[in-house]
Amino acid sequence: MPERTVAVVSRSGLHARPAKIFVEAAARQAVPVRIRVGDGKAVPANSMLGVLTLGAGHGTEVTLEADGPGAEEALASLADLLSRDLDAEGAEGAPDAGAGAAGAA
Repeated sequence: MPERTVAVVSRSGLHARPAKIFVEAAARQAVPVRIRVGDGKAVPANSMLGVLTLGAGHGTEVTLEADGPGAEEALASLADLLSRDLDAEGAEGAPDAGAGAAGAA
């Protein structure tokens, strides 16, 4: 099963806004993706509750795993997302944030 390990860059870790952005991106993948911290139990990456229970703070290394056609692409996409500061991007109203409240005309 393909895996990818990446450190969480967001200042608040995988909590609140960054977790929401990550979970929504995971739900859009063509294959189911699971995420875990260390040797802990993997949880579905598209589960907000599951991701929050990981307690992955800033700098925590998480492992993403997926299997099936498109797994490598899904892992690369989600690893790239975790390697960015989603706190800053979300605050600026990034399109990936899924928040329709703020917008520039």
